[in-house]
Amino acid sequence: GLGFNIVGGTDQQYIYNDSSIYVSRIKKDGAAYLDGRLQEGDKILAVNGKDLKDLRHKDAVELFRNAGYDVSLKIQRRLQPQNGPVGHQSDGESGGLPLAAILVPGLVLAATAVWILLRYRQRM
Repeated sequence: GLGFNIVGGTDQQYIYNDSSIYVSRIKKDGAAYLDGRLQEGDKILAVNGKDLKDLRHKDAVELFRNAGYDVSLKIQRRLQPQNGPVGHQSDGESGGLPLAAILVPGLVLAATAVWILLRYRQRM
């Protein structure tokens, strides 16, 4: 085999409303592992020039099984590792909270605590 497992397809969507094929696991010491370029979470767009769009899972598996010895994959790299399904941000939308949404309230809280502490110490 090629040394990796896949998830997804029109009949087994891995990500809601996305029937793409994704790498779920790289098998240690397998071909993909030894090559080093493929990563868990990568979206596979094509195998040997054949588009994987709108395929059932078993049809995608069959394409990989019949890919031959020299295999060419067109992939889309995941943007960041996450727990659960991998998030792809190809339409310009950001996933998760922006860093400022966490830092700004934290800094305001810290500044308020310092101000209260200083005011309290002045009264003593």
